[in-house]
Amino acid sequence: MNIQRPKSKQPIPEHATKVFQGVLFDVYHWDQEQFDGSKKTFEKIKRSDTVVVFPVLNDGKIILTKQEQPGKEPFIGTTGGRVDEGEDILTAAKRELLEESGYEADEFILWDAQHPTSKIDWVVYTFIAKGLRKIDVPHLDSGEKIELMFVTLDELIEEGIKKNFSEHEIINHLYEAKFDANKKEELRELFKPII
Repeated sequence: MNIQRPKSKQPIPEHATKVFQGVLFDVYHWDQEQFDGSKKTFEKIKRSDTVVVFPVLNDGKIILTKQEQPGKEPFIGTTGGRVDEGEDILTAAKRELLEESGYEADEFILWDAQHPTSKIDWVVYTFIAKGLRKIDVPHLDSGEKIELMFVTLDELIEEGIKKNFSEHEIINHLYEAKFDANKKEELRELFKPII
């Protein structure tokens, strides 16, 4: 699967200078000409891209996660995490699925890929994984507590529009499905398990 990184609507220009390198975020500055000819310093941060995976079991149930992380309110989400430096996007999705759920999948469908905000150079790739096999127990990071939830598509839609749902990039898809029967049918087809 050849996955292209979406273009940012406000890319960091080549002449930008990295002014700070952090553990998670790097900060870039550059001079930007304004409409009146004056210049201002613009700033943008950069971080590792992330993957989100919605696993679909053979019975049609979708795996969500109840998660706790230090310094953060508990939330509902799905499996996923950061793409390691030099790691292929699909490889990252497979790794995160296995680490956080213990499952492997036969098929990965790229559902969505977007820059969630213009001020951060960061792409979230959202996959649907099908043809699941439980091959291991989860191997969580020291800062993760994850409990798996098994939900129907209707339950996913209801969970997904709650305040504590973390996968913000796909909330519009879930709202569309909640209020538009055709969109819900499209989503049902997309999440249909491999038989």
